[in-house]
Amino acid sequence: MTVADATEPTGTTGRAAQVLSRPVQLNGLTVPNRIVMAPMTRMFSPGGIPTDDVISYYARRAAAGVGLIITEGTYVGHTSAGQSDSVPRFHGEEQLAGWKKVADAVHAAGGTIMPQLWHIGMVRRAGEPPFTDAEPMGPSGIHKQGAEPKGKAMTQQDLDDVVGAFAQAAADAERLGFDGVELHGAHGYLIDQFLWEGTNRRTDAYGGSAVARTKFAAEIVAAVRAAVSPSFPVLFRFSQWKQQAYEARLAETPEELEAILAPLAAAGVDVFHASTRRYWLPEFEGSDLNLAGWTKKLTGKPTISVGSVGLDGEFFGAFAGQGSAARSIDDLLDRMEGDEFDLIAVGRALLQDPQWAEKVLDGRLGELAAYDAKAIASLS
Repeated sequence: MTVADATEPTGTTGRAAQVLSRPVQLNGLTVPNRIVMAPMTRMFSPGGIPTDDVISYYARRAAAGVGLIITEGTYVGHTSAGQSDSVPRFHGEEQLAGWKKVADAVHAAGGTIMPQLWHIGMVRRAGEPPFTDAEPMGPSGIHKQGAEPKGKAMTQQDLDDVVGAFAQAAADAERLGFDGVELHGAHGYLIDQFLWEGTNRRTDAYGGSAVARTKFAAEIVAAVRAAVSPSFPVLFRFSQWKQQAYEARLAETPEELEAILAPLAAAGVDVFHASTRRYWLPEFEGSDLNLAGWTKKLTGKPTISVGSVGLDGEFFGAFAGQGSAARSIDDLLDRMEGDEFDLIAVGRALLQDPQWAEKVLDGRLGELAAYDAKAIASLS
């Protein structure tokens, strides 16, 4: 089924170009349009080094109209940061040289690009590569609510080391010519494990209240902000849901959300990337605003929304081999015309079709196809 089959309203084709082709300023960076490639783990970088296929994968999408590419999550320089030798790393001479080639290729294609900096925390399993001796660690040594400890509760030295690793990665990103960085604070990984009371049982300054649980994240943001130039954009991705608890929530009310976001904004976040499974769902009762909309309202910062753009099925199904039918983007355009959020990140639709952005901006919505789960198996 194509989007045209999904009863695209008359006039949407021209409106899509009008709404999505507007440039947007993110600190010192001008992004040429409102379409973002969402970060998606691909695992095609043996030894943590982006290959020529990875370079081409990103460059193709930049050449076809994506305004900003946020790369797949890439491990920072801490031995416990990851658990795969096929996920790219953002440390090491060969790895960084590979990433420079990616950035250069995207720029040559007319796009902008930021690496997503990542530490998985207690999601790590002991004995996994790339550093098999590294101990899984997190705020309290547990990976999900109600679980028994299976790793290390981080010491102050551990916290300082990880903060330093994020800062070094950000400095390297600017040195290599990237246009900004995104800090992965979502989906139940390390930073999110501190934010979520389900995995943060600490009784020191890093645990307890919602504000205290943001302390570690805010320290990372502040260190990154200090490590790069003032005009270099710092993005922060967060979510309510966790990969180990899909129905989890950091905040039940706007007031609770503001308590979490305000310290991060004060520490130096330029843009918030609010990750949801479906962008069209309201976040709190009594308002149609989604999570990105509430974030913009509460912080005054630019926001990126995301979640099943152009598709009617949630992305979890993709990992179970499920496809997804195409879905109208008319409601997306309504929200963006209303200034609910500033940019929209596109995931599976861009995996399926590298030219998705170009087709949307050209008004060729009838050419957009359903998502086939086979798309995740290769770098098309």
